Amino acid sequence: MNSFWFYFVEGWRHIISPDALDHQLFILALAIIYTFREWKQVLVLVTAFTIGHSLTLGLSVFDLIRVPSSWVEFLIPLTIVCTALWNVLRRHRPESRQIHTNYFLALFFGLIHGLGFANTIRIMLAGDESIGTGLLGFNLGLEAGQVIVVLAILLITKLMVGRIRIPQRIYIFVVSAVVFLLSLKMALERIPSLS
Repeated sequence: MNSFWFYFVEGWRHIISPDALDHQLFILALAIIYTFREWKQVLVLVTAFTIGHSLTLGLSVFDLIRVPSSWVEFLIPLTIVCTALWNVLRRHRPESRQIHTNYFLALFFGLIHGLGFANTIRIMLAGDESIGTGLLGFNLGLEAGQVIVVLAILLITKLMVGRIRIPQRIYIFVVSAVVFLLSLKMALERIPSLS
């Protein structure tokens, strides 16, 4: 059981720590188009991200897939750029908030994000006899951290749109544009060398 809690805390830190800005920005880009009333849809999106993240993490731990970390660190902010750009370019009417597109983005981009921690967790789990328990703990910690981040985003959105009365369309556009610029800067700083 100690192994489970150790990895749970590691999964939690993977999302909550200040070093996890790229993952937090991705969750922000996914969740910003929703209101507090739509919390169930947002939790489905976060779970889709965790599923994608878990798949590549598991494949990597069992050494079935390896991607150079320099490319992964570059691709992660590109997923954020794409998600934020999707928010900026589309029309923000309730009927345009299709969960299917966002679900796909969360699942597919979660696959890429899962590779981000793969090398570290592969080393951590190498000497551990309970790989399954470690992966389960990590992924549940990750999911718990994401739920906290999503709740914070939904509460801030409720405050900005509901109380301060910023039009939701403008709020989504501004937040998504800021996330786009931050993640684009991050991607440009992480461009891997081709040599």
